[in-house]
Amino acid sequence: MPKWRQSARFRARTCRTAWSASTVVLVPADPELVAHLVGSTGLTPAEAARVVEDVVAFYAEPVEELVRRRHAHLKTYGARNPEIFARIATELADRVVAAPPLTERQLRRIIYG
Repeated sequence: MPKWRQSARFRARTCRTAWSASTVVLVPADPELVAHLVGSTGLTPAEAARVVEDVVAFYAEPVEELVRRRHAHLKTYGARNPEIFARIATELADRVVAAPPLTERQLRRIIYG
């Protein structure tokens, strides 16, 4: 199983924010969406349901965790903070359910406390 899939499933079960720990309720995959994926991709219904659940779990990651994870990942590859903050802000705006716009200062506070 790909690493991102494992972490998405883990994040869906227990998401920790800066303020508290919360559990995300796993909702069964939408049957219409599963049927659409089965018809358009050739996946089995079980595989299509798992894909839908994995995507939902991936997007269930709280903004604070996403910012910290992306910052650490980009730092690993030598990016500098001004570049990282601009990139994270752009990525947040482009998500399916966009996070509210965050300033560079807000991003720093999430990362460094």
